[in-house]
Amino acid sequence: MQNQVTQTFEQIIEANKGSIYRICRIYAVNPIEPEDLFQEVVYQIWKSYTSFKGNSSISTWIYKIALNVCIRSKGRLSKKNDKTLRLDSIQFASEEKAVSTVEDIKYTALQSCISILKPLDKSIVILSLEDQPYKKIAAITGLSENNVAVRMKRIRKKLLDCITAKIK
Repeated sequence: MQNQVTQTFEQIIEANKGSIYRICRIYAVNPIEPEDLFQEVVYQIWKSYTSFKGNSSISTWIYKIALNVCIRSKGRLSKKNDKTLRLDSIQFASEEKAVSTVEDIKYTALQSCISILKPLDKSIVILSLEDQPYKKIAAITGLSENNVAVRMKRIRKKLLDCITAKIK
């Protein structure tokens, strides 16, 4: 019985790992954090797996856990980073520098603009980028479907202004 639960859990994680990792990457501050966040999200999913009631789809439940873990971790990291000195100026790069393509520049600008959004707006954007319908975003965030639509319209405007300023 336990083996079957473990196997089912592994299949669920395998089916959702891309979405989980993309959420973790958005909330991560440095290149190492997405892996740490991913592990924490999977751990929290495992801890709560037996309490999943099926009131929503498993992917909706996973999105909710992933967002909550990442937002909570981001808060902890922000507090810790206020007390420490970041050494972002030290960069390790291979001797072969990749030429930045226009898509890379746009992607970097998008990530940067998403990172400055308020946590709820950031969650809405992430779920929208995951092609989730407003109804599912509403279920995950606790907002009404109409409120999600209105917020998304405002967020798109903010992101467009931010990206346009960064790419110029």
